[in-house]
Amino acid sequence: MNREELEWCVSVPKVELHAHLNGSVRNSTLFELARVLGDKGVIVFSDVENVIMKDDRTLHEVFKLFDLIHILTTDHSTVTRITKEVIEDFAAENVVYLELRTTPKRNDSIGMSKRSYMDAVMEGLRAVSSVDVDYSPAGLKTNTFNGSMRKKMYVRFLLSIDRRESTEAAMETVKLALEMRDLGVVGIDLSGNPIVGNWSTFLPALKFAKEQGLYITLHCGECL
Repeated sequence: MNREELEWCVSVPKVELHAHLNGSVRNSTLFELARVLGDKGVIVFSDVENVIMKDDRTLHEVFKLFDLIHILTTDHSTVTRITKEVIEDFAAENVVYLELRTTPKRNDSIGMSKRSYMDAVMEGLRAVSSVDVDYSPAGLKTNTFNGSMRKKMYVRFLLSIDRRESTEAAMETVKLALEMRDLGVVGIDLSGNPIVGNWSTFLPALKFAKEQGLYITLHCGECL
């Protein structure tokens, strides 16, 4: 692909329907945050340094990287920063409609609940300055920030149930999604390491979500 073709691809308006918040973190941000945790002795930086930069990761390496990201994103300020950067990066590629999926996390040691995690996500969305952001579901009053004549980006959220979670935790995520419908949450996602968990664990929560009118998307078959 030559330069003109690349510029054309970037300029075309795009719709992104499958973006993981944690899977879209900048490599530079991952390096910075991982080095800080390495200096603190929380992780061994050398164990993750090469995995961060690899393009041809095995499934095992992919989830090793996600394990690192899960450690990094159990801090409110980091969640806010990552959200802002991810949305701005998609805006730079001229994505006009973005669906971000993320697993609300609980970390009692720092006072993080699933709701406060999502509040940190919303704070990151509100901090976006490179594009006007609309996060309201269809049919509700439009909510925008930095209102101007600049281009607008529509952002919606799917709350993910991790396969490692219990039925109760999965149901908590669905109820949180219902509470945040007016903040752009439109559905529920089932994701996480495909070799763990049991389908019957999440079925009650997924059925409840469907009954309440939430959209549902499932990750399945990645290791078949």
